[in-house]
Amino acid sequence: MAQDALAEDLADAVVGLQRLLRRRLRAGLTEPRLRGAEVELLRLVEARPGVGVSDAAKELHLAGNSVSTLVNRLAKDGYLVRETDPVDRRAARLLLTGRAETRLRAWRERRSALLARQVARLDDADRRALHAALPALRALAVTLREEAGKP
Repeated sequence: MAQDALAEDLADAVVGLQRLLRRRLRAGLTEPRLRGAEVELLRLVEARPGVGVSDAAKELHLAGNSVSTLVNRLAKDGYLVRETDPVDRRAARLLLTGRAETRLRAWRERRSALLARQVARLDDADRRALHAALPALRALAVTLREEAGKP
C-alpha cells in the first residue's frame, strides 16, 4: 500500500472510530456532556495535578486564553479547583474535584466496556491485528506530539 493511501486510510479509520465512540458514550448521559477540550483538560490535570494554566495550554496546543475560558467554565461547574501557586502567587495550579474524578472514572469505565463488547465481537485474527497495531499507534502518537511541540 502506498504511504499516502495508508495515511489517508488510517486517518479515516481513527477519526471515524473516535466519532463513533463519542456518539455512543454520549447516549444515556444524565449530566450535560463535556466537550472534547474540557475532557482533555480534565485528563491532563488528572495526570499532572497542580499543572499551571500556561503549561496546560502548551501541552494541549491551545491558546492561553482558551484554556483560561475552559478553566473558568470547569471551575464554575465544580470540576476544577484553582489554587494559588505558593512560589508564584500570580499563577494558579489546577486540581480536580471529587466530582471530576468520579466523572472521569465513569467515562473511562463506560468507554472500556463499550470497546470490550465490540472487540469481543471481532474474530481472533482481527483482535490479534489490533493488539499487534497498538505499539505502532502509540509510536505514531509520540511522533505527532513531538512534531506539535516544534516551533
